[in-house]
Amino acid sequence: MAEADSKSAGVHYVQLSKHPIRFEPVSQLTNVFFDETNKQVFAVQSQGAMGVVVKGPDDKTNINFRMEDRGEVISIKFSYDMSVLAIQRSQKSVEFMNFTEHSDRVEYSQSCRGKTTNIIGFHWTALNEIVFVTDHGIEYYQVIPEKKTLKCLKNQSGQVNWFVWSPESAVMLLSSGPLGNIINPFHFKSGQLYKLPKFEVDLPVIPKPPKLVLHERDVTMAQIYGVLYICVLRHHTVAGKLTAEIVLYHLQRENPARRSCVLRLNMSGRFAVNLVDNIIIVHHQASKTSMLFDIKSGGESDGYVTFYDPLVPASPIRPFMIRAPSIPGQPGADGQKHELELYSPNWIVFQPNILIDAKLGYMWYLKLSLEPIVSLIDDKVKLIDFLLRRKDSKMVILKVCKQMMLPDSQASLPVIAQVFDLLNAGYREYLDKEIQAQVVVPSLGSILDHLVPYTGASESTQAMDNLRGRKAIIDQSDMYTHVLSVFGDSKNIHFKFIVATLVEYIRSLNQVFIPVQHYLYELVINTLVHHHCFYQLHQFLQYHVLSDSKPLACLLLSLESVYAPAHQLALDMLKRLNTANEEIIEVLLSKHQLLSALRFIRSVGVVDTVSARKFLEAAKQTGDSMLFYTVYKFFEQRNIRMRQVSKFAPGEHCEPYVKYFEGLFGADALMPSVPS
Repeated sequence: MAEADSKSAGVHYVQLSKHPIRFEPVSQLTNVFFDETNKQVFAVQSQGAMGVVVKGPDDKTNINFRMEDRGEVISIKFSYDMSVLAIQRSQKSVEFMNFTEHSDRVEYSQSCRGKTTNIIGFHWTALNEIVFVTDHGIEYYQVIPEKKTLKCLKNQSGQVNWFVWSPESAVMLLSSGPLGNIINPFHFKSGQLYKLPKFEVDLPVIPKPPKLVLHERDVTMAQIYGVLYICVLRHHTVAGKLTAEIVLYHLQRENPARRSCVLRLNMSGRFAVNLVDNIIIVHHQASKTSMLFDIKSGGESDGYVTFYDPLVPASPIRPFMIRAPSIPGQPGADGQKHELELYSPNWIVFQPNILIDAKLGYMWYLKLSLEPIVSLIDDKVKLIDFLLRRKDSKMVILKVCKQMMLPDSQASLPVIAQVFDLLNAGYREYLDKEIQAQVVVPSLGSILDHLVPYTGASESTQAMDNLRGRKAIIDQSDMYTHVLSVFGDSKNIHFKFIVATLVEYIRSLNQVFIPVQHYLYELVINTLVHHHCFYQLHQFLQYHVLSDSKPLACLLLSLESVYAPAHQLALDMLKRLNTANEEIIEVLLSKHQLLSALRFIRSVGVVDTVSARKFLEAAKQTGDSMLFYTVYKFFEQRNIRMRQVSKFAPGEHCEPYVKYFEGLFGADALMPSVPS
């Protein structure tokens, strides 16, 4: 791949964690080991006699202790709960030491099977389960700390060149064959060892005579969007030029792993791979740059394999300042700050996102910075699609959406519509999953389909976390607060664009059956009223671009002073709702349309339940004696029909209106009661 172009110059979208883990660097007295499962660094001084300092992701995984010098330490790892320490000092056995509260720290040992067998390495696969990988296969044990012994669970024989372990998926790959390209996958789960179909990694060139070509350093496992892939680095020649690519094999339960993706690196040399937030980050040492690949951002497919180029131009990791130790071998005595040598030959990469410099005594977590990527992807739809798949991207997405509305960087309406559809499709998916989660707890399915490792969390918790996913969710409140409110702040945006944008957002919500919140409708109406676009407002209401609701009807009522037909539009809307009888009555009474109110209560069949006192008070306030007479006689007739008497019941508190009626028309005008 060529050097980073001018567009990405000075842009750093990959960075090291601000607070690295510090440990004693490698020296003549200190050896450093890393446990991929617990993400712990072990600094072993004088084979443990002068102390072992363990640094991990949090305080719970930090520990200091001493152990007897029984020879050179080849590997050292704690169990998941840090209750048992495993130490390999020879190719024939592994020693164990209990670290419970009342343990005596006496070591016990387990030798591998066979006199000619050598242990290549080991890993904890579960709380008290451990696997030895030998040059003759796998030995799977259960550790019984109370008895200081191990129980063999299963053995698997076969020639082994090297192995790769993924603690996130509890899958191990064993390399066999003279070329090293026959891969045998195994999955560990709850004391069971599952052998998955073996497969063969394609090699560009097969040497003669055959020799080991595929090495451990060329193979990485990564869980990308919930799918386990095996990433294989290959060097080959294209048009006479040596170049490299990373081939992704999709690991399957019943069929051999399938070659599904190819990442084009377009350069050769030393590479290392990390995974951050489902993004594959490929580091190139010679150019001191990193490349990003997202297998869900599209690519070129031949029907079988999809080929990907870097998502954005290559860029170096953001510069990082460190303090040099003023006294060699004593990192605690900090000297002056200086810039870290990036892409150092001393760097060792671990999955998914760990970089270690054992010579300096630093361990970093690799981070992805989304803000710089925004300027490198011109296609806004592609950019939003990418950002929606990233965690902690909500504010970046909202910022991009807001910029699309501003005059200086205003996007076209079709582009904005596509962006809205992307946002709301994710919003709808999230709502559907929330509903499903409330109805039933989903099944985890086959353990080999999901390849779920032991993590100490309950299965139901894991399932809920997987269900919700890590996508950014942009709801209506977010859009209104951070994006659409820009319309009220800017006087340079044409009102037609404002209305068109709001209508597109409403259309997009309706398209995925998400109820539109009333404040969006209010924004449309207020914009139209402010610019005196009453005809367009009338059309929107008539053709139901703006859905009926009580808050919207109330807003229309408030607009009567500037647009007289708004009153009738509001009444029509309330009638269509069929749930707003009381509101309609209140509106008619407030407008002194008492006869219309009487006709309405009769049409909806609520004559017997409405308050006579409310109607009489409204009639009295009009000052129209004949109108009061009509209303009074209406309810007098109701009294006779319901109770066979013309008088109002005491509980109706109508005595003042009876006196008012007598004052206007005399007592003779009162209807006599019907004799019982």
